[in-house]
Amino acid sequence: MHWAGWLFGLAGLVLLVVIVIAVVRALPPPPDLGRQMTATEVLDRRYAAGEISTEEYEERKQRLARK
Repeated sequence: MHWAGWLFGLAGLVLLVVIVIAVVRALPPPPDLGRQMTATEVLDRRYAAGEISTEEYEERKQRLARK
């Protein structure tokens, strides 16, 4: 019966590890701070902000698709 305390301690430790893993997986991923945007992403953002016209957007998008 002396092993019962050890067994419950081990079970508690396993439960703690499972809880920590579940919490870490539930958190949102960190933002990609060092990631550079692709040319298509820059083009989409500029079009959405109204910096370029629809014609210019379509022309540049086709040019990027050819590369």
